[in-house]
Amino acid sequence: MENESKLFKALMHPARLAILDELRRGEQCVCHLEAFLGYRQAYISQQLMVLREAGLVEDRRDGWNIFYRVTQPALFALLDTARQITGGSAAVEPAARSQKPCPCPHCQKDSEALLINDQTNLTR
Repeated sequence: MENESKLFKALMHPARLAILDELRRGEQCVCHLEAFLGYRQAYISQQLMVLREAGLVEDRRDGWNIFYRVTQPALFALLDTARQITGGSAAVEPAARSQKPCPCPHCQKDSEALLINDQTNLTR
């Protein structure tokens, strides 16, 4: 029961749940999580450390950026079940949302692709 206890202890924080919800969309960098969730970088790093120590996320460095991903996708089924049991919403809402864009190359590439797609749709 030690492993289960460690898992649930790591999930006991709303910010960590919000981070995991964003990681549901795939690998994300710390600067993206900061921009999207509206939390300070140091705070997000602190929460990611807890998730990493629990074995729920792993990181990968790419230049200056560190990207995080969930190690066990079955975790999302657990979170979904918890929402069903508690009657929670489909997604955890973070305390604050930032309007600041993420400056990382990964997010910039996604933004450029969306812009090109929007421009293409406008010309049709």
